[in-house]
Amino acid sequence: MSTSTPKPPLYIRMHDNDNVAIVANDGGLLANTVFPDGLTLLDNVPQGHKVALTDMAEGQPILRYNVTIGFAVKAIPKGSWVEESLIRMPDARQLVDLPIANRPAPKTEPLEGYTFLGYKNADGSVGTRNILAITTTVQCVAGVVEHAVKRIKEELLPKFPNVDDVVGLEHTYGCGVAIDAPNAAIPIRTVRNISLNPNFGGQAMVVSLGCEKLQPTRLFPKGSIPIQSNNNGGEPALVCLQDQVHVGFQSMIASIMTTAETQLTELNKRRREPCPAADLVVGVQCGGSDAFSGVTANPAVGFATDLLVRAGASVMFSEVTEVRDGIDQLTSRAANADVAAAMIREMEWYDEYLRRGGVDRSANTTPGNKKGGLSNIVEKAMGSIVKSGTAAISGVLSPGEKLKQKGLIYAATPASDFICGTLQVAAGMNLHIFTTGRGTPYGLAEVPVIKVATRDDLARRWHDLMDINAGKIASGEATIEQVGWELFQMMLDVASGKKTWAEHWKLHNALVLFNPAPIT
Repeated sequence: MSTSTPKPPLYIRMHDNDNVAIVANDGGLLANTVFPDGLTLLDNVPQGHKVALTDMAEGQPILRYNVTIGFAVKAIPKGSWVEESLIRMPDARQLVDLPIANRPAPKTEPLEGYTFLGYKNADGSVGTRNILAITTTVQCVAGVVEHAVKRIKEELLPKFPNVDDVVGLEHTYGCGVAIDAPNAAIPIRTVRNISLNPNFGGQAMVVSLGCEKLQPTRLFPKGSIPIQSNNNGGEPALVCLQDQVHVGFQSMIASIMTTAETQLTELNKRRREPCPAADLVVGVQCGGSDAFSGVTANPAVGFATDLLVRAGASVMFSEVTEVRDGIDQLTSRAANADVAAAMIREMEWYDEYLRRGGVDRSANTTPGNKKGGLSNIVEKAMGSIVKSGTAAISGVLSPGEKLKQKGLIYAATPASDFICGTLQVAAGMNLHIFTTGRGTPYGLAEVPVIKVATRDDLARRWHDLMDINAGKIASGEATIEQVGWELFQMMLDVASGKKTWAEHWKLHNALVLFNPAPIT
């Protein structure tokens, strides 16, 4: 019976100036463990948690990523476990006197010759999947649509082999809200733009109740849908449940299925065609983060992000609550002053939101984040931002807006996995990258999701949920660049039709709207 050889003690230091490092070994390390450089642990230190590399005095800055993530609340001896209670979080950086567009992106050559097989749409966008989406105008019809989608999948979808799936775009909006409130534009445009995601073929099918505030004509003003033969001259295919033609529940279902069959017939005519990598619209996100997120998975995603930008593609990074503490890093990378000002406006909204709620940003870090070694939001932010790579930030999207440019884009969203994913779908994302250290069975029905594990242990335990193991960076088996290229190639394969694990298991989380509009 063979046993694996225990790995030698290993810590990871992110910058030469750092006075803490994280323990890399699975299961952590025990007190009295001696590292190759002679550092001796004074405490048991869990995996991913910080160890003091020097003696620290009370009040001394604690540096990770060469950034002050906090201050020592008391003297901390070298070799100690620097756990959360020993760190006082610094004040947030004020949103004034920030560096503006003063950090030029590294000069790189265009990346040419990379293609995938996608579905071309009349508006110039490209889908990575060929899906029938059924939009709802109001929460009242959600149960009917859910029932209809189940029957469509069972009875109709097998007749149309070139259609990948049928999804109901259900939400809790549409009535019982102040539909004319200024901020109501956000959920309305979000539902509209989700419905026109490139993976839905440029057509729209809508199920309404009839009496709701969000009428179909308001959701889809005439001309808002690209004109194709299958979408009624720029208007959605519509089923209204309160129409007199419907007599009983089965009549409603039959009407939805008849309309769906017409839509499926048109979608089934579509075929994959060679498309340049520039047609990818990739959303990057992290959830269930740990201290390895900023060491392995997110840097690899950042490297792949740079490859995508060089190839002419669009990449969105997000999560206002996660990047607020690194705002100076973002404004300095802005392509111009207008882009920097737009990012600052999004952070101001978040600051005001916290003030109204009577809470502060310390509420962001979750129990799982902390168990994984992230002591506070400053440390978490540093690891999150690296997903964006090194390219200049060329634009900013407010929640629910549709992307209309190439390059690296900051799409302002909350950090909640499902709301962030929803808003990136609305922006036009056709491929999603999701990194996790603690693990989460996240997935989207509308867009393929590539899951990247930050640690070897998670990749082993969740071997049929994680598509890529970035943990091999920490163990020295691969470099950030190698995993970045692996991810880039996987994106092209998945965009061409290869299924991810989330698709294999049909891990489809519900879309969640960001709704700042008041309830009536």
